[in-house]
Amino acid sequence: MIDLGKWNAARPIASIALAAVFCIVPAPAQEAQSTAIIARIDAIARERYEHVLGFTDIENYAIYRGNDEVHPAASMTVKTTYKKGEGKSYAILSESGSGLLLRFGLHPLLDNEKAINVPGNVEKSWFTSANYEMKLRPGVAQRIDGRDCLAVAMSPRRKAPNMIDGTLWVDATDNTIVEIEGVASKDPSLFSGTTHMMRQYSNIDGYAMSKHARAESNSVIFGRTVVTIDYGDYHIELGKK
Repeated sequence: MIDLGKWNAARPIASIALAAVFCIVPAPAQEAQSTAIIARIDAIARERYEHVLGFTDIENYAIYRGNDEVHPAASMTVKTTYKKGEGKSYAILSESGSGLLLRFGLHPLLDNEKAINVPGNVEKSWFTSANYEMKLRPGVAQRIDGRDCLAVAMSPRRKAPNMIDGTLWVDATDNTIVEIEGVASKDPSLFSGTTHMMRQYSNIDGYAMSKHARAESNSVIFGRTVVTIDYGDYHIELGKK
């Protein structure tokens, strides 16, 4: 027979043990930490916009088909110029491979980037709480490029091909963006299928700047397609803080 007195006395101890096993952290502390980190992410996005007056960089685009991610079916090298209040412009330095993929694959990417970065539009693509429902994933951490990172779950408040439903990884020390990964909330076309997206960032002059991006889609009509972009040779003009 169970001694109910002993059982009742042991219940608090059992509850503590279960909490330890399942890593239960008091909800108010979790919410406070999540709120603080998201507020910091928002502030960093605004600060970057205010103080980065312009930059140039070199971007290398490539499209791979099927399982071959060594030999691009089409590629393009571009010099990008960004000016605050104006947006982005592109100068194509070189291109090779399939003319069809260049015309209907890579060139539209540049057009989309121009449209996204037009003043009045650019704020809508920021990784901020205005554009995404965001929440820290407690206990989820990862080391990326030598940086300890925290995971923030993200769900876009509107559906668009450039809006990602997934995870934002931020530096655990200063909460700057390190990586974003997930799926496009809206397929770019009726024929592309679900698009898995990833973008990595480097800290340059104190600001997160794109380093590498990858998008993969798989459709019945076109099969597997991978698009990559590598960014480098940044020259940044900063305003006074």
